[in-house]
Amino acid sequence: MTTTKAKLPPRSIFAAASGNVLEWYDFTVYGFLAPTLATLFFPSEDKFASLLSAFAVLAVGYAARPIGSVIFGHIGDRIGRKTALMISVLLMGAGSLAIALLPTYEEIGVTAAVLLVLIRVVQGISVAGEYTASGVLLVEQAQPGRKALTGAWVAFAMMWGCVLGSAVPAAVSSTLSPEDMQSWGWRVPFALGAMVALFSAVLRRSLTESAPSDAQTNEVSPIIESLRHHWRLLIQMVLLLIPSAVIYFVIFVYAVSYLTSQMHFTSAAALDITTVNLIVMALLVPVCGLAADRFGQRSVFLVGAVGTLLVAIPSWWLMHRPDIGIVFLGQFGLTITSTVGWALSVSALTLMAPDHLRCSVVALGYNTCMAIFGGTTPMIATYLVNRTGDDFAPVYYVIVAVLVSLPVIWRLPKLIGDNRS
Repeated sequence: MTTTKAKLPPRSIFAAASGNVLEWYDFTVYGFLAPTLATLFFPSEDKFASLLSAFAVLAVGYAARPIGSVIFGHIGDRIGRKTALMISVLLMGAGSLAIALLPTYEEIGVTAAVLLVLIRVVQGISVAGEYTASGVLLVEQAQPGRKALTGAWVAFAMMWGCVLGSAVPAAVSSTLSPEDMQSWGWRVPFALGAMVALFSAVLRRSLTESAPSDAQTNEVSPIIESLRHHWRLLIQMVLLLIPSAVIYFVIFVYAVSYLTSQMHFTSAAALDITTVNLIVMALLVPVCGLAADRFGQRSVFLVGAVGTLLVAIPSWWLMHRPDIGIVFLGQFGLTITSTVGWALSVSALTLMAPDHLRCSVVALGYNTCMAIFGGTTPMIATYLVNRTGDDFAPVYYVIVAVLVSLPVIWRLPKLIGDNRS
């Protein structure tokens, strides 16, 4: 496969990465609005059971991602990365619009909950192709010595999606009365997501394709070939990504619900500190990419992993103080150390995968991890705290996630091999 040596124009980077804004905007909005959605679609006298049901729907969306990996991995490796990107963003946008228009339990009964689950499944399938196709396309076309930075722009877009997914609900909830927010205000963030999808689709029409020239010569399905010959690599990809998935959903999704439901901070206060920390993460992402191009992927990954192990428990302790400023500092500590994984995962996974199977292998590795360890994390954290009575149970989960990734981080130079940036 021939790699383009010319510098990628900013417009191409922006167009390819833009769909990731929508992907993470939508899933972040859902996580932050989970307490509201729980009462609207899963009403129960037991608030814990209601919230757990809402988080379970979040997990269902992630559980559908491996199915999307099969579909969009095949499209990306056989037809092209650009085609996969166009289809995925339009499906995601349609799902956002459907949620914005969805009747609640009070209006149509249990059908509302069923429809919400089905919409999240379709969205889970569609976003499975987003991260993969955009990351592969950009890293493949990046100049040697710039691949980690170029891949980091995908994570940069993801983080700004998270920022918007935090800021928009915060702005809407602070503008409207609690009654209006419960009645119709929760629909606004999802409707805006549909608009972002349309904008991204228009931008992507001008993208240059980067599918391998021999993409259609192999009759074996790329998914079958990936599972048959590269299953060990897939396991290592999952292990590498576990800390990023777990930490994000613990400190930015579960913690927001915990702060409002258990520590009685206002939703606006919890969302405000989360938004600031997400902005910090977004700004640090390209810095991590530059560092990886300069010092190597393994070195930068290790800094993030060791840093997380050192600050995890102190940060979690701070996040349980009654002062919102101290809570911010606790979240800030884990934000800094966890940025590395998100910044480098795009380039690391792409460079680890064989070029003719990149979309399939990266999609399977990434989405399997998100399905098992991402979308389930808020539900698992809620269950662990309720079961053990220990508010620190979620941070123990974080520590275990980091520890299992260390052997793969150490082997990164060998796994990347001749593809290194």
